[in-house]
Amino acid sequence: MTAETNEASDLTGQLAELRERIGVLEDELAVRRVIAAYGPAVDSGDSAATGALWTREAVYDMDVGVLDGRDEITAMVDGPVHQEIIGGGSAHAIGPAAVDLHGDEATAITYSQLFRGDGKGGFWIWRVAANRWELARTPEGWQVVRRTTRLLDGRPDARELLRRTAGR
Repeated sequence: MTAETNEASDLTGQLAELRERIGVLEDELAVRRVIAAYGPAVDSGDSAATGALWTREAVYDMDVGVLDGRDEITAMVDGPVHQEIIGGGSAHAIGPAAVDLHGDEATAITYSQLFRGDGKGGFWIWRVAANRWELARTPEGWQVVRRTTRLLDGRPDARELLRRTAGR
């Protein structure tokens, strides 16, 4: 092998490594964008945008109940309880996300806070929770497969959820 052949081979290997690293960064950014899109979608009452974040068979497991499938998640946004919350002013604040990628699947851990309007131009924190997001790359892009949310009210299940941090 000549020096030129070795140099070209080294450059080809470096380029392949850079492509792989950029792909991982793009995937992590896409996962973060899906998670970040949830709050604005539900606070605006946009059930279609909210539903598009989830796979058709997704599960949203909350401490107050379980929603099975995109249709139930979409219906929650259009439902009277959610409409009452956003009608009084709300902000679902989520993040930052600790993301772990593994091929076409990802997990992320976040905190979430739900701020509610007090009717006088102010806000108060109504809920603070731990969240585990499970996502998958689909033909439509990255989507949520499962979200588990537990209120951080001292119960052990919320602490256990946080122990299951991304990467473990």
